[in-house]
Amino acid sequence: MLNITNEAAEWFKQELDLQEGQAIRFFPRYSSGGGVHPGFSLGIEVNVPTVPGFLTEAGGIKFYMEERDLWYLEGYHFNVTYNANAGDIEYEYEAADSK
Repeated sequence: MLNITNEAAEWFKQELDLQEGQAIRFFPRYSSGGGVHPGFSLGIEVNVPTVPGFLTEAGGIKFYMEERDLWYLEGYHFNVTYNANAGDIEYEYEAADSK
């Protein structure tokens, strides 16, 4: 469900001053915009997993989403990449049935 490139993991480490072994939580939050779900966008925070619905590791950093938040990505593969031209990460939501 989640794919994060090592380059994207390095961006998180630099931008958030992370040390290997720390974790980034992805979570849905209310917003005026919307990505996959109108009225919600994806937030991030440095935190420790409680009941992870998925957890993956890249560049020595754990990336996860709590089980209670999985509804946000239901039906999608979530890809996090680094765009060197923009100097920023990019999120891609790919329909799960497209693979």
